[in-house]
Amino acid sequence: MGNPLYQQARKSVMMAKNASENERQNLKAKAKNALSSAYANSTVAEQQQLHQLQDELENL
Repeated sequence: MGNPLYQQARKSVMMAKNASENERQNLKAKAKNALSSAYANSTVAEQQQLHQLQDELENL
């Protein structure tokens, strides 16, 4: 099944990427929190992917 916190972080970033301009800031903040939570409980491979997701989020 995988790491549920990792899955939630991925989902949160995707939602922020697809959000309208009005919703984006709020969803970015939620995604950052999800990334932070997931990072502490992730494997090294997941951590690398979380860094990539964080970079995507910062570029929005």
